[in-house]
Parts: sequence; structure tokens; C-alpha cells
Amino acid sequence: MKQNLLLTPGPSPIPPFIREALGRQIIHHRTDEFKEVLGRVSQSLKEIFFTSSPVLILASSGTGAMEAAVSSFFSSQDKVIVIEGGKFGQRWKEIATRYGLDVVNYSIDWGSAPDPNYLKQLLESESKVKGILTTLCETSTGTVYDIESIGNLTRNREVILIVDAISGLGQDKLLTDEWGVDVVVAGSQKGLMLPPGLSFISISKKAEEFLRRSNLPKYYFDLNLALKSYQKNDTPFTPAVSLILGLEASLNFIREEGIHNRWEKFSKLARATQEAVKAMGLNLFSFRPSNSVTAVWAPSSIKSSQLVSKLRKEYGISIAGGQGEFKDKIFRIAHMGAIDEDDLVVGFYFLEKVLKDLGYSLKLGSSIVKLEEVLYA
Repeated sequence: MKQNLLLTPGPSPIPPFIREALGRQIIHHRTDEFKEVLGRVSQSLKEIFFTSSPVLILASSGTGAMEAAVSSFFSSQDKVIVIEGGKFGQRWKEIATRYGLDVVNYSIDWGSAPDPNYLKQLLESESKVKGILTTLCETSTGTVYDIESIGNLTRNREVILIVDAISGLGQDKLLTDEWGVDVVVAGSQKGLMLPPGLSFISISKKAEEFLRRSNLPKYYFDLNLALKSYQKNDTPFTPAVSLILGLEASLNFIREEGIHNRWEKFSKLARATQEAVKAMGLNLFSFRPSNSVTAVWAPSSIKSSQLVSKLRKEYGISIAGGQGEFKDKIFRIAHMGAIDEDDLVVGFYFLEKVLKDLGYSLKLGSSIVKLEEVLYA
């Protein structure tokens, strides 16, 4: 029977209890009823982000929050360091360049992570740097960065650290306040188990000072307006009401399970995935694998886009291909949000079958044995 299984790094599967919340009759957003929901959700987001600072909700994809971070915290020709080690590091560079910032590009090999010592030298050699833009989990490579070490570099400087946690939030450990992260952006369709359409952005006290000084053009993404409304459990523009009702259900579920327990669970899912990949004779792409998504080198004789397409069309299993120059060279398997052990077992069963059909030599069942060995040890 054809499956309908999402193992993509966004969107991720939506559990039934969240679908039920999303299907509730809509309520008006300028009512006390909705303001109470918004207040509860805002508090719960602080817990997930590990911050005492405001976490704003925007009606946009995660890229909207990335643009809001650039346009709201910097001024014309401000100098920023962008860590570019994949598709979404590139996105930071593209947004910052579009807004006329002076971009110092720290380019690293895809699959590798930034070197904090080199970043320290860069900060010391470049004058008047205002920010560092980076990612928690670089989705395109399945790589997690050492955000704690980067935060130690900016903590006592007049430099703000802005982190894209769109894929990593909920699976990869992130202690916003403790690590000195000033701004974290995230999205709804990954670890939070919702459809696309919401983005989130946390703002430290230091970042608020940058916000007040910013002179870049902005309107819908003016976080000054959003922050003023936030203080009244309100939004400056029409919010995505149904998505926020679903968000409350998601955050309640995560709180009940416990974010530390979820970190541990996804760490095990990631290890199991990595070992299952190796059991098939394949190699991991990342040198510092994430707990959110695993990137894998496809066999040299198979285009990964062909593998991804056949798996989806014939068996209803969705994984992701590579991006940029690695489009036909790697594939990516997510373990985030509502994805669980059974999903991975099913996914690897059909992945083996498709690899075999495409001419790759492997012992059927080898990945399942290794997967279950790690998961159920």
C-alpha cells in the first residue's frame, strides 16, 4: 500500500490533535478571547526558546523573520559577518546585501561548521562589526553549529548575534539567554509540527537598543510596532488566527513531554538514522550532524533527485534532495517535530527497496537492523 509519509525537513507531519485545533471555528483577533490565547502562547514560546525576552509572532514563513531581523536591527551600511556554509547562510547574505549592509562573508565548506577561533580573529580584525548572522542547523547540509561558542564572542561586544533556528528549534539544543544569543528566528512548519505560515523572533535587551537605532526601511516587518503590540497581547496587523490556535496545542504538547526529553529523543533518532545510513554502505555528508536532519551522499551511480522522485511517486515516502551544487549528490532525511521511530523504520524499508531498484548493491534489511538496534537498545 502506498504510504503518505513526510520525512522532509519542512514541512513536517502534523499530528491529529493539532489538525483538530487548526479546524476549530475561527475567532476574531481583536477580542479578549484571542488576546488570552496570544498571552499564553507568548509565555510558552519563551520556554521553548529558553529566554526571558519577548518572542514575537509574525504571519510569514521563516524567511520573513530573517528579513525582519535584518531590516529592524541594522542601519544603512552597517557591517555584519555572515557565516555561509549552505543554502540558508547564503540567504542571510542575500537579505543583508539587498538592504545595503556591508557584508563580511565567512564562507565555509558545505557540511562543515564555523571555527570560533577564526571568528574571533575576524571580529578583532574587522572594525565596527554590528552583527553576526548564522544558523543553528544549516538545513541544506544537516549540520549543527556551535552557537554557544559564538555567543561567547559577542556577549561583551557591541555586536548582536542573530541565529536562524528555523529547522533546529525543538531538536537541536539552544539556550538563548545562557548562550548570549540576541535574536533567534524560527518557523512553524518544522519542530513545532504546524503548517507553514508563522515565524517567530526573540529579541534580547541588547537587540532592543539596535532596534531603536535602526534606520532601514520597513513597514509590515517593523518590529518596533510588533513589540509595542506584544506588550498588550496584541499584533499590529491581522495575525494567522487558526495557526496560533494550533500553535497553542503544539506548545502544550511539547511542554508536557518536556523539551529536554525531546532533545534526548531526537538525538537518539539522529544517531539511529546515521548508523542506519552507514549500515547500507553510504556516507554522511556533514562533519557535525544535526539532531534535526541527516544529509547523506547518494551512491555515485545514482542521482539523488532520481532517488527522491522514485521514492515519493512509487511509495509515497517524501525525503529531500540536495540543494545548490549538491542537488543531485546528496539526499536528506528529517527527524523532527512529530517524526518518530516507526516513521524511520518505514522510511528506511522503502529507501532500501528504491536503492536496490536503482541498481545499488546492499543487503536488504541491513539499515532496519541497525536502526532498531540503536532505537530500542
